[in-house]
Amino acid sequence: MPFRNEAEFVHWLGRRWPRHGHGFALGIGDDAAIVRPRPGRELVLTSDLSIEGIHFRADLHPPRSVGHRALARALSDLAAMGATPRFALLSLALARHTTRSWVAAFYDGLGRLGQRFAVTLIGGDTAVVEGAITVDIMAVGEVERGHALLRSGARAGDRIYVTGRLGLSALGLDLARNGARVPPSPPPFVRPRGAPGAEENREALAAHFYPQPRCAAGIALVRRRLASAAIDVSDGFAADLVRLCESSGCGAVIRQAQLPLPPPTAGRDSLELGLHGGEDYELIFTVPAARAGRMPRSLGGVALRQVGQIQAARGLTLASADGREVPLDARGYDHFRDFRTPGRR
Repeated sequence: MPFRNEAEFVHWLGRRWPRHGHGFALGIGDDAAIVRPRPGRELVLTSDLSIEGIHFRADLHPPRSVGHRALARALSDLAAMGATPRFALLSLALARHTTRSWVAAFYDGLGRLGQRFAVTLIGGDTAVVEGAITVDIMAVGEVERGHALLRSGARAGDRIYVTGRLGLSALGLDLARNGARVPPSPPPFVRPRGAPGAEENREALAAHFYPQPRCAAGIALVRRRLASAAIDVSDGFAADLVRLCESSGCGAVIRQAQLPLPPPTAGRDSLELGLHGGEDYELIFTVPAARAGRMPRSLGGVALRQVGQIQAARGLTLASADGREVPLDARGYDHFRDFRTPGRR
C-alpha cells in the first residue's frame, strides 16, 4: 500500500492541497468541513462517480487524466447551472495494488484543474478495497439566488446553442484504443501546431483525456441573463438534449449542417460521433428568440454555435441540408442499459 495508515495519508494530502478559498472556514483534518456562502447566493451541489472499468481504464488512462476527468465531470455539472465552482469533497477507494506514484499523479491531475478554477478540496474519505478504484467527487458552487440555469426553462421558439465542438472526446477515445499516444499530462491550453491531421488528433485526445468544463461560459450566461435552460453533454448530445426537452415539456429540431462535428475519420461517422459520442462536457443551452440577436460568437473563450430550435411537439427531429426531416433517436450512454459493457466510457 502507498501509505502506512490513514493518518499519514491525510497529513500527506493536507500538505499538497492549500487550505484557502473564499468562504472556507474548516476543511481537511476535522470530522467535517465548514463553508460560509456569500449573501445573496445559493449553493449548488453535485456528485459524480468515476469507476475503473466503466469511466476509465487503468491500462489506458494515465492517473493524471483520471484525477482531471473526475473533477472535470463534476465541474461540468456546475457549469450547466451557471454556478461558480468553490469547493470539492473527494471519497477515494484505492485498490490494494495502487502505488504511491499513481496516487500522487492522480491528485496532481485533480489539483491542477482545481487550481485553474479556484476550487478548494475541503474533505472526503478514503478506503482500500479488493476491487476496482472508485472515485466519488462532490463539488460545490455558488450562483446568484434565483438565477441558476435549469433544464426545465426551455419554451417553443427558443434557439438551441452548443459550446465548442461535439464528438471530439469519442474520437479521442477511439484513437487511443487504436494505438495513438495518450498524453500523460494536460497539454498547454492552446491549439497545437502541426499537420492538419495530427493537430486534430491531438485536439481529440486532449478532449477525452483532459476535458475542459465550460464554467466561464455558464457563468456568463447567468450574468448576462441570456439562457432559458441548459444541460451539459455527458452521455451524448442527443441523449442530453432529450433530457432537457423532457424537463421542459417540449421537443426540438436540430439542423445537421449547423452541428460542430469532429473531422471525418476512417471508419467513424462524424455525425454519429457528434450526436451520440458522449463525454464532451460541452453545454447545450436555449435562448429565447428575443435574446438571440444579443448572442455573441463566443463566451468564456469558447465558440458558440446555434444548432436548432425548440418546438412544442415532443421528440427530436434531425433536418438534413437538403431539407429532409427524420426522427432523431437518443442513443447515448445509459448506465442501466449498458452496464454489461465494462470500459465503454
